Amino acid sequence: MDGAQLLQQIINGLTLGSLYALIAIGYTMVYGILRLINFAHGDVLMVGCYLAWFGAVQFGLPWWAALMGSMALTALLGVLIDQGAYRPLRSAPRISALITAIGVSFFLENLGLVVFGGRPKAFERPEIFNQLYQIGDLRVLSHSVWVPIITALVLAGLLWMIYRTRLGMAMRALSRDLVTVQLMGIDTNRVVAVTFALGSALAAAGGIFWAMKYPQINPLMGVLPGLKAFVAAVLGGIGNVVGAVLGGLMLGFGEIMLVALWPELAGYRDALAFVLLIGFLLFRPSGILGQELPS
Repeated sequence: MDGAQLLQQIINGLTLGSLYALIAIGYTMVYGILRLINFAHGDVLMVGCYLAWFGAVQFGLPWWAALMGSMALTALLGVLIDQGAYRPLRSAPRISALITAIGVSFFLENLGLVVFGGRPKAFERPEIFNQLYQIGDLRVLSHSVWVPIITALVLAGLLWMIYRTRLGMAMRALSRDLVTVQLMGIDTNRVVAVTFALGSALAAAGGIFWAMKYPQINPLMGVLPGLKAFVAAVLGGIGNVVGAVLGGLMLGFGEIMLVALWPELAGYRDALAFVLLIGFLLFRPSGILGQELPS
């Protein structure tokens, strides 16, 4: 592999890893506060993609308006899921919330099959993300440039919110001790609802950029990206926003380099995520930046 090919693969890995990171942030935010693995996160991603598709194709909205509208409506969906499915189980055993999350996931997938149909729909890439830059033998799609930039901006904005605002202070306190925070007069349900809204909006954004990279959508499209984003969150240290980004980048680079160096193993690309998950759970269950949190 020459220098140009290596750089090409690095760019591909950075783009894929940034997509995983964008989706994983929502996973890790919810877990950090509620210790809940929201397995419906990938299916919320799918709903966000369909909302953007309807906005752009059926209603003729500009791509940015379809993106913002999808993120807003998906944030509302996240709040509704929390209020309708998870809030009644706040004091129930965690296994009950986990089973409910799996149930919500199946419900969204099958509702998508009924409402949208099982046939995949083409998802057009806007012109701003479809430009091709060529420098010598290196060819880079503008989508591959924008995705890491957007992920970095999202991370910077979240870190500012978490460490510089009262809402972020409440989130950090809630992640440590739910009962004590309630006794201090903080509206914990409001904080959790905002967390679900942010995580769901980021899932929609990640899903839309995912659909731009692999330009078709279907009701089961969120399953594999959702699982891989969960793996990325665990690798980085679930509950840690920066860790989710690092885990996503690690997973993205790992998949791309596996195929680039050993093309005959391309069929095992998806298995790499779960091999890494097993390895980390065995030898470093807290992840790269994770820490032991109170149970």
